[in-house]
Amino acid sequence: MTIQQLQDEIIRLKKEKGVCILAHAYQKQEIWEVADYIGDSFGLSCEAAKVKEQTVLMCGVRFMAETVKILSPQKNVLLANPIAGCPMADQMDRDLIGQMKAAMPDYTVVAYINTTAELKTVCDVCVTSSSAVKIIRRIPNDKILFIPDCNLGDWVAKQVPEKELKLVHGGCPTHLRITKTDIENARNKHPGAEILLHPECQPDIVKEADFVGSTTEIIAYAEKGIKSEYVIGTENSIVEHLQYKCPEKNFYPLSKDCVCHNMQATTLMDVYRAVNGTGGEELVMSDDLIAASRKCINEMLKLGT
Repeated sequence: MTIQQLQDEIIRLKKEKGVCILAHAYQKQEIWEVADYIGDSFGLSCEAAKVKEQTVLMCGVRFMAETVKILSPQKNVLLANPIAGCPMADQMDRDLIGQMKAAMPDYTVVAYINTTAELKTVCDVCVTSSSAVKIIRRIPNDKILFIPDCNLGDWVAKQVPEKELKLVHGGCPTHLRITKTDIENARNKHPGAEILLHPECQPDIVKEADFVGSTTEIIAYAEKGIKSEYVIGTENSIVEHLQYKCPEKNFYPLSKDCVCHNMQATTLMDVYRAVNGTGGEELVMSDDLIAASRKCINEMLKLGT
């Protein structure tokens, strides 16, 4: 079976069975082409809550599927590849942050959305990379405990100097692979290009960028920009997607090693099997867990709009 034949069969099956397919921006191009919605984890979850389909298939990682289930508990939520997790989401657990919260009762605990549902139950507010600055500015408390990504936290702290951010050591292993040498090499090889970076990169690298933003912000910036060349400092799938979107422009990966193996674990055949009812994993979460983990997401919605 060719890629096109498999895509055609997935599209036929999702319509027949009433399945909405969500694809995170880091998924492969062939998965993008069969998806109903493409975006970041929270944006996809919001879309899932609006669709008429009772079954939602997440092509991404586990915490993203959890977020869909939290916002749409009445729906059947599937994760296309059950082994697709997020190392950063698993770096901290509920007990650790619960103890830190008890030790620092005057701090508001802000959780990056890249966290497990269990961890969200002991956090006060949730944020995304694109909404973190806006939301933290609106939190009445000046003392913030930011988890789990200290690199994103450092970037936010620089944008919001009026707040006191306490960071806990954690971060994205994929973005940590980008080095200052990568920046130097990119400047030498592509002197006319702008370097676009995700704030999950290390602080000494972020300061060298021409633009810093979330994945969706990087895509939008590159699409609308007047430059003809861009170096992309986030998961390398974005380079390919931008090449398809803007064939008149040139896009280069900042590092050949900036690959999220969890994101790339999902294949088009995984999507086919999940839609066909022979693969994937349905997420099962208790009502108590959904209610407790949704509190910090509700707070994000309140502060972010």
